[in-house]
Amino acid sequence: MSNKKNSIITMKSSEMLYNFLENTHLHKRDFAQMIGVTLSYVYNLIDETIPFSTRSTTLERIATVMDISPEEFAEYKIPQDPILIDETTEFIREKQKEKKMSTVQLLKSFPRKQRLEIVDILRGARPIPLDWEDISLIAQVLDISKEEIYDFWEMRLKQVLQNAGFNFESNQALAAAMFNCARDYIYKNTK
Repeated sequence: MSNKKNSIITMKSSEMLYNFLENTHLHKRDFAQMIGVTLSYVYNLIDETIPFSTRSTTLERIATVMDISPEEFAEYKIPQDPILIDETTEFIREKQKEKKMSTVQLLKSFPRKQRLEIVDILRGARPIPLDWEDISLIAQVLDISKEEIYDFWEMRLKQVLQNAGFNFESNQALAAAMFNCARDYIYKNTK
């Protein structure tokens, strides 16, 4: 009897995924790349050749791309360590809503090799990139001014420096000079 119950759960999740891919006309290869799996794995999930994933990372990535909560999958178990969505992720999600962009539309705006990283940012598993060019691309796609995104970039860079042992209290003047210089350069010399 438990086998029947599991097959119903698997069918439901597989069917949800299949319907999503059909309704959005998202190619299975693109979807596989967005969630960090192989194309054959996606086919196996849809065809129910293998049980639907129970790995929380995979389910969270699938849910993120589908714009649903991972709890909608019966196979999803809430992780012991909850994912915390920081204010940068909330800001990016808000800008996405303002533009009325689905996550698929958003992801298609990025180079293929960067899509998985964006999925992980959106699901709260990865912070925004440190590289200004990468964060500028996110800002460009979402029509965020460099002035708006700069504060989030500076906050992220400060976290990295502090975690690496930089003491902001004893290096206040140096930190202020570094960030004033960075702000001036970015505001004047970048797109």
